[in-house]
Amino acid sequence: MRGIHRTIEALPGGVPPLHARSFAAKHPRHLWLRLIALIVCLIVLLPVFSLAYVALSGTGEDWPHLVRNVLPGASITTFYLLTLVAAGTGFVGVATAWMVVAYEFPLRRTLSWALVLPLAVPSYLAAYAFAEFFLFSGPVQTFYRGLFGFQSARDYWFPDIRTTAGCALVLSSVLYPYVYLTTRIVFLMQGRNIADAARTLGARPSRVFWRVLLPVARPAIVAGVALVLMETINDIGAAEYLGVRTLTVAVYQTWLARGSLEGGAQIALIMLLLVFAILGAEQWARSSRRFHSGRATHMKAHPPRVVLKGMRGWAATLLATLPVLLGFGIPVFVFGQYASRRLDQFASPALADAFLNTVMTASITALLTVTLALFLLNAVRLVRARDVTVTVRLASIGYALPGGILGLGLLFVLARFDNSLDTFMRDHFDHSTGLLLTGSAAGIIIACTIRFVALAEGAIRSGLEKLPGRLDEAARSLGRTPTQSAVSVLLPLLKPAIFTAAVLVFVDTAKELSATILLRPFGFSTLATHVYENASRAAPQDGAAAAIVIILTALVPVVALSKALARDREATL
Repeated sequence: MRGIHRTIEALPGGVPPLHARSFAAKHPRHLWLRLIALIVCLIVLLPVFSLAYVALSGTGEDWPHLVRNVLPGASITTFYLLTLVAAGTGFVGVATAWMVVAYEFPLRRTLSWALVLPLAVPSYLAAYAFAEFFLFSGPVQTFYRGLFGFQSARDYWFPDIRTTAGCALVLSSVLYPYVYLTTRIVFLMQGRNIADAARTLGARPSRVFWRVLLPVARPAIVAGVALVLMETINDIGAAEYLGVRTLTVAVYQTWLARGSLEGGAQIALIMLLLVFAILGAEQWARSSRRFHSGRATHMKAHPPRVVLKGMRGWAATLLATLPVLLGFGIPVFVFGQYASRRLDQFASPALADAFLNTVMTASITALLTVTLALFLLNAVRLVRARDVTVTVRLASIGYALPGGILGLGLLFVLARFDNSLDTFMRDHFDHSTGLLLTGSAAGIIIACTIRFVALAEGAIRSGLEKLPGRLDEAARSLGRTPTQSAVSVLLPLLKPAIFTAAVLVFVDTAKELSATILLRPFGFSTLATHVYENASRAAPQDGAAAAIVIILTALVPVVALSKALARDREATL
């Protein structure tokens, strides 16, 4: 056997000799790829490290006040809000996905993509619109008073939108598409075979749903709800405007109102533990149950939907339309009405500056995130080592960080960097550099790049996984280097995925509010902060034009996604 082993080692392409393997272990392949991936990972984790450092370096004098007066109420409110939003988005997302997949009713095909439209509306815009729509002077209460002849608010009771439940309604209205999208895909694809088997045994559609498809879809539902909860924790505009004091709002109030950076960092760390708990629960729920379709040809099947006729059909249409009207119709109606009365806002220099700043930061962020995502994926593809895979996973953790936490942690890092550089330049060159990154547009771009690189990486990776696994190796067998094969073979095929990633990052950066508020320089406004500033002084109508521009900017990729969902003729159920 030893002679055979030596013979194999001597053959071209055989097992490398022991000394060659020892050399390879000491000099790993693509060392520069490993180093750059590690640097990217450390940059992403720097805000977390800085938060921990600031939180632990304080005197602790604010901690008794936080424990006694801030954390109990803010924690209870946050958990209550998360519970309501999870229940609301889970119910609406699953119910609407099942309706458009299992039943045939009027306008079903249109509603199947229209149900995604609320994703184009940022939560803070929805909060401003809901407040204007449902408050005393809004159209709903005005109609209600006229219908029953009430003269003042003392004559009747009406639900208050400025409550935790009202905030949950607002967030659920614009976030349920996350659950709808993930669940609908499972209902269309993964549950097809077992659903057909259940039908052949005489099970009714409702029984198939409760006993078969719902358990199968549980990992997808949990994944969608986890995304919803992450966005809920990240929210600052909606909660603050509606007077709901969550942990995120408490971070800002502790820092700005009390002037306690350490206290804000300590609350942020508690929020970070909550984020990791959500991610852990989501990972456990997804790993505990896995279902796989047996054959791809089953996707070609066309089992019939249950046709709802007459009043039942129109009732289904009404139920499926309500989420669209709440999450998309109300904001467009309110801000469209305000904007139509203030058409001069579209020509204002302030709006033009905010739009240019938004386009500039979003474009640069999209370019950086796509570049980093391509590099990280190429590193995993070429090195194929566990340490690189773990490093890339850690580099994608930024999307799990709420914008407020990320912005606060990055602010400490940038301030320390600027101060250290200024001290060095003063001591050695008698020259002050001032603040280079702190309070600059660069800080916003860095924060958004850290947060959304995972979004770009996921979009491009999904496109890469659809390509044959050995595609670029064919080019390498013809003498191309790994870099040349990636550029000449993979990049052209990945253009749709790269474009999708760039558009998604652009839109999310344009909508980002939490990190932008913390890191923007003086006199620098984006469309999001322009709307926020007007809403903060109880005049959201003055930001109507900016709100419409934000919605239109986000609507383009959302409509493209929605139209793609409508083309499901080979995957109907």
